[in-house]
Amino acid sequence: MVRWLLRAEGVALFVLGAVLYAGSGGELLLIIPLLFLPDLSMLGYLGGPRLGAITYNLGHTLVLPVVLALAGWWVGQPLLLMAAGVTGAHIGMDRALGYGLKYPTSFQDTHLGRIGRRGPALPSG
Repeated sequence: MVRWLLRAEGVALFVLGAVLYAGSGGELLLIIPLLFLPDLSMLGYLGGPRLGAITYNLGHTLVLPVVLALAGWWVGQPLLLMAAGVTGAHIGMDRALGYGLKYPTSFQDTHLGRIGRRGPALPSG
């Protein structure tokens, strides 16, 4: 039940981000390639799993789209709102698919559990 709820939250976040993007004037077809821009944060893994986890998590934490949305609203900048929408939608898509924030042990070790073959769930904290 918990896994289902976490994935449902991901879908809800994806929809919210897409609506924010479109409502701020973003082209709907352009959102498809833009959704993959936050994955550039995976390039940190070229420097090893610890650096990779740091860069990936910085690009995939909900703090980023919230800060972008607040800044865009505060200064009246639709481009910041669109960036917030795309980033939020990407995070929601990842979470709906079971991808979470990374632990420094391995790319497969996430706060939602291990990616790939079923392994033991990681302890929280």
